[in-house]
Amino acid sequence: MSRIAVTYRKSAIGYKRDQKATIAALGLKKLNHTVEHDDSPAIRGMVHKVRHLVSIDGIPADSPQAVAFFASTVPAVGAAATAGAASTEAE
Repeated sequence: MSRIAVTYRKSAIGYKRDQKATIAALGLKKLNHTVEHDDSPAIRGMVHKVRHLVSIDGIPADSPQAVAFFASTVPAVGAAATAGAASTEAE
């Protein structure tokens, strides 16, 4: 499974409480703090929610490059789950 590095780039002061909770759930504590996570749909959703506050692998998460990165790479977990569901339907 691939890993992505999430970096806390902009303060969450002035943003809603749920966005602050998402930053904490990602394990980010201070500005410029970087954590690595397995690339999964749950982590992608959390990053998407706070994309204006974080960067992914050094690229701002709300930039066109990051959008292209997320569109081009599909996590193995989602692909495996989809393939498994298709094989059970065939039986």
